[in-house]
Amino acid sequence: MLRTFRLLGLLVLTLSLPIGAAAKTSGINLAYMDTTCSPCRDFYRHANGRWLDTIEIPASYTGIGSGREMFDRNQETLYRVLERAAQKAPTEKDATLRKLGSLYAVLMDSVRADREGVAPIAADLERIRAIQTKTDLRREFARFAALGLPAPFTFGPEADPKQSMQTIGQIFQGGLALPERDFYFRTDGKSDTLRRDYVTFMERTFQLAGAKPEQAKGNAERILRLETALAESSLTRVQMRDPHALYHKMSVKELGALAPAIDWSAFFSEAGVPSLAKPEAQLDVSVPAFMRQLNAQIETVPLETWRAYLEWNLLRAAAPWLGQKFFDETFAFQSKLVGTKAPQPRWKRSANLVDASMGEALGKAYVETEFPADSKKRMLEMVDNLQAAFRERIANRPWMSETTKKQATRKLDAVMKKIGYPDTWRDYSALQVDAKASAVQNLRQAQEFEQRRQLAKIGKPVDRTEWGMSPPTVNAYYNPTFNEIVFPAGILQPPRFDPRADDAVNYGAIGMVIGHELTHGFDDEGRQYDAEGNLKDWWTEDDAKKFDALAKQVVEQYDAYLAVDTLRVNGKLTLGENIADLGGLTIAYEAWRRSLGGKPAPKIDGLTGEQRFFLGHAQGWRNKWRPEITRLVVLSDPHSPPVWRVNGPLAKMVEFRQAFGCKAGDAMVQEPILIW
Repeated sequence: MLRTFRLLGLLVLTLSLPIGAAAKTSGINLAYMDTTCSPCRDFYRHANGRWLDTIEIPASYTGIGSGREMFDRNQETLYRVLERAAQKAPTEKDATLRKLGSLYAVLMDSVRADREGVAPIAADLERIRAIQTKTDLRREFARFAALGLPAPFTFGPEADPKQSMQTIGQIFQGGLALPERDFYFRTDGKSDTLRRDYVTFMERTFQLAGAKPEQAKGNAERILRLETALAESSLTRVQMRDPHALYHKMSVKELGALAPAIDWSAFFSEAGVPSLAKPEAQLDVSVPAFMRQLNAQIETVPLETWRAYLEWNLLRAAAPWLGQKFFDETFAFQSKLVGTKAPQPRWKRSANLVDASMGEALGKAYVETEFPADSKKRMLEMVDNLQAAFRERIANRPWMSETTKKQATRKLDAVMKKIGYPDTWRDYSALQVDAKASAVQNLRQAQEFEQRRQLAKIGKPVDRTEWGMSPPTVNAYYNPTFNEIVFPAGILQPPRFDPRADDAVNYGAIGMVIGHELTHGFDDEGRQYDAEGNLKDWWTEDDAKKFDALAKQVVEQYDAYLAVDTLRVNGKLTLGENIADLGGLTIAYEAWRRSLGGKPAPKIDGLTGEQRFFLGHAQGWRNKWRPEITRLVVLSDPHSPPVWRVNGPLAKMVEFRQAFGCKAGDAMVQEPILIW
């Protein structure tokens, strides 16, 4: 559950292929291009410059691009589904559709939310405020775990990294409200200001919940100190890129010795997983140092601070739906993180939450109108073509031994492909939705339903048919413990994918996405898992050293790229995504060439097939971001900013420089790094 999928990256998911493009058109939006900028100097600018100069970011958006446009179009479809469901909910006979409509309707009831304010969670707040002993504290930790709230740690299932067919329990670091641990320690002016803004956010929210100003201020200051202490022992984003650093399987008895301040047998029973209440039961305690630090904080930090901390986490989770005043405080702080000037309309926020709560029920209605069977067939053909191209590249890697090549090919051939939507839809019959209850109460029911479903997996065989994203999602992922690539229907539509469009552009766009996800199985993290998804070394020692040497070159390449102001890309943090971008684009190009069957690609709109391939890729990452979100992404996200997802891999490709006649000395001409 907590071992992160290797995502394509929703924030930067874009393309510019016109809807309904016929095969005789290029699929490239010529109006977006800045032909005054040489493709050999800055290809991202060449492909998108006129669009970048003229587009305005809507006030409620962190950025704009074709991916955002596609997401908006998906939302419009979901909106129509949900509005119909809400209107029919009182008389709807289909229980799942009735739940969809009722949940959306209560989320849309802003009048009730304003009237009730904090009342829907008043009983929970009173229970937290009544904590008097460490036993009371443990019980509240268990309640949070049963709700899926990650405070002060996250608890859930995962496929055992070394026995990938079995599901085990996992405890992971958590409990931090700022984006990641380094936000608590950076000393630059912007980070100092953000921490002060965070304290102010807490103070104001506590006051809305009934605290006096002095109490609210004290609570906020104590919480920041506690979170900072927890952050001290949390792994950094770069450290978490080592899957071995996140795997520490031990017994519940050993966990008790590591963190004796908590009665773990009682905790697991109260959280709803009695199978872990036995001393000999096994689970993965991913970050032991964090649990030792948590234990020290339980032993030394006054219960007054813990009460404030838990109250804050409950308030923070519920605040966007407790009425306008609570929402405004949440938005004011979030806008400082990401730069938005206005909030999204309520219907969009409500649709997002219904998708998060009942994604497959909503997705079933979505794919009935938005994802034709031909799209799935065409995608499978493209995946097969890319696998064939990748298989050939593995065979031709000069730095890799035959022994490792054999294992790499075996893993590639074993990749499971999920396209569009699940074969079997999730059962929501146990989910309770009460049309007469508040939004927060219904969201609580949905959270409990999902967490019960997740916790019930522990101790059972892994269900490899399960999806980690809902069908309308505009994204894709690779899951190393399943050795699978997953492409929801939300991404498999114009402008990202159009079966009627020129193949050169489709391969440059969705083909690159396929190749990207396939390559994740062989990046610096994914390569450590075998064909069955087990964390197992299948490389010869010499091949591993050669891979690491090539990967180091990728780190150095991206470390040199400027992202925003004086902040540079973190080559170590983004290494896996950068390897996947370079490998994915290279594989997609070779698969496109194979698809031609030896015939030349036609010239369309004055562009060769090779040029259209690379322009399709570059316009695929067409994005304009606010400086705040760029900074946040660079500091905490494993994906490079869009400009470097284009110029970075293209500068290393001989095929690119040949397509545009680039010469040695041009900015877009660098020595290739031939990993994949």
